Amino acid sequence: MTKNGVSLLDVVALTVDLPEYNLWRGQVGTVVEILAKGAAFEVEFSDRNGRTYESIGLGPEQIMVLRFQPATPDSQPEMAMV
Repeated sequence: MTKNGVSLLDVVALTVDLPEYNLWRGQVGTVVEILAKGAAFEVEFSDRNGRTYESIGLGPEQIMVLRFQPATPDSQPEMAMV
């Protein structure tokens, strides 16, 4: 896990629109590479059949990690350190 809480193979969602790539806020991808010691990430976007339609480098401010387990009452939310 990097200092901003993003790990290899994390499922992430875009927090910004990227019209030049035909990607829009909320689209879901997978972190496939950690770049520049966690300052950037290669994120792959795939269709329902598993075919990659885009793979781009993104900064931590452009993505959010999706969580698939409920938070416990005493857990603290992780904030991205940008």
